[in-house]
Amino acid sequence: MSGSSTRRFDPERKQRIIEACLDVIAERGVAGTSHRAVAAEAHVPLGSMTYHFDGIDDLLHQAFERFADRSAATLARRMAHAANADEACEQVALHIEHDLFGTRRSLIIGLELYTLAARNPAFRDITDRWMAASRLELERFFPPDAAMLIDAMIEGLMLHRALGKESRSLQDPAIIRAGIRRIVTADQ
Repeated sequence: MSGSSTRRFDPERKQRIIEACLDVIAERGVAGTSHRAVAAEAHVPLGSMTYHFDGIDDLLHQAFERFADRSAATLARRMAHAANADEACEQVALHIEHDLFGTRRSLIIGLELYTLAARNPAFRDITDRWMAASRLELERFFPPDAAMLIDAMIEGLMLHRALGKESRSLQDPAIIRAGIRRIVTADQ
């Protein structure tokens, strides 16, 4: 067909858009995320946005689901290396030190998700599933109350890392391990 344009099949386009959305969220926040900004970041036509998503909330929901699923899977991979509670404490510490504090991008995306879920109940299913998955992993080694407190410690350290001036001391491996041990031994 000469003279007519052909549509290129791009099976990865939706996935690229979702990844681009996470990049835009990390750079501009949810408030600065738009179809136009995400399309530009993904290098796709603006029409791709409405083809693949039912609006900006659908796009945000799918992007945050991807982020939460990856975060839960990261903890699960860490915990798979533990055979007992002592090893689980070490894996939690490594998760905090290397996975959570690894990139500012992940830190910002996580905080944006929590803020959005606090304001918009339509996004709480994501945070609820993420917290449930984290606790399920932790409860393989710790009682439910300890698992909940360790999960809260992890999230609190993330918040302190993003906002606190004393975040360097909160990244000290000895302080992190002592905090985990206090929670675990207090519950016994």
